[in-house]
Amino acid sequence: MVDNILNEKLKTYTMSFQASEILIPMSFCATLFGLYYLRSRENLSLIDKGMNPRKNYGGPKPYAYMKYALLLLGAGLGLFIAYMIDVMYLRELSKWVGDNGRVHYDENPAIYFALLAIGGGLGMFFAYRIEKRDWIDKKVEDN
Repeated sequence: MVDNILNEKLKTYTMSFQASEILIPMSFCATLFGLYYLRSRENLSLIDKGMNPRKNYGGPKPYAYMKYALLLLGAGLGLFIAYMIDVMYLRELSKWVGDNGRVHYDENPAIYFALLAIGGGLGMFFAYRIEKRDWIDKKVEDN
């Protein structure tokens, strides 16, 4: 009886495993095809409007790289501050002794996620402020 139940579960598991082996590469290929198809449709619509599709893709993008740099810098700083808070303050609050006499510490993942998001948001905010300041300076110079 137990062997029959285990065999049925094993068959179900192997069948679902085989289906995922096929579906994952197929969905990946379909996604790549869809992205290529949409990009070519966009280029064709730009040509129909009399625009050059290559003009939109070229050129340096200094603000995009600055945004990524400040985002990662803020996220890294947020993780560092979260680690320091966890080690210095929260570790002592979450310490407990088990039955065997060993000292255990509870994990505090919420502080890592919170400070990661706050640091990344601050990085993006500073990138926006720098970009806006440069845009206003260029606008004043043009007038």
